[in-house]
Amino acid sequence: MTWDWRWSWIPDHYDLLGELLLQHLYLAVVPVVLGLLIALPLGIVCVRVRRLYAPVLALTSVFYALPSLALFVVLIDYTGFTGWTVIIPLTIYTLSVLVRNVVDGLRSVPEHVSQAATAMGFGGVRRLLQVDLPIAVPVVIAGLRVATVSNISLVSVGSLIGISGLGQLFVDGIQRSFITPIIVGIVLTVALAVLADAVLVGLQWLLTPWTRAGRSTEPVTADPAGAATAGVA
Repeated sequence: MTWDWRWSWIPDHYDLLGELLLQHLYLAVVPVVLGLLIALPLGIVCVRVRRLYAPVLALTSVFYALPSLALFVVLIDYTGFTGWTVIIPLTIYTLSVLVRNVVDGLRSVPEHVSQAATAMGFGGVRRLLQVDLPIAVPVVIAGLRVATVSNISLVSVGSLIGISGLGQLFVDGIQRSFITPIIVGIVLTVALAVLADAVLVGLQWLLTPWTRAGRSTEPVTADPAGAATAGVA
């Protein structure tokens, strides 16, 4: 097989590349948002009702083991050749990552911090919103980073069933033995993953100001839990 190289193809297709990039971003980010909206309350329930965590984790792990292409094909009969054919399976995959991280994040809250918040008059909801969740932010965002980068990669598989995205460049390049769109697709996919990861790192930096305060002081050990409770006292 002889591969065709034509770099002049890139400036001639800026509009197409921009359209595919935005579609790819949409198909990758929406499942993460939906997964987070489901995983947060589900994780909170699993922390409060401990016996639920094992079956929930087992169920999400089983779904995660299912091949993405198989799920896409099964959903075609119900959602057609629309973005939801990709969004639904990726949301399920996202849950398998985020539920675990939400539970681990909430369980990482030191017991003395919870007791201190309760002694200060914090009710269950107020303590959850102003103490527990802020402390859990680094662990939850770590899960978001994994889920987001994984989704950006998996969206390309949707192109095999006709769902638009950067994967379309791979399919088109292979069918025509034209390597330029393949390389462009790889570069854009990697760049999108790096950019999304950097955005989430920046979001964590904004949501955890006590970590910056800890670094700016001498060897005083930073206690994010204490900072969280002090900030809402």
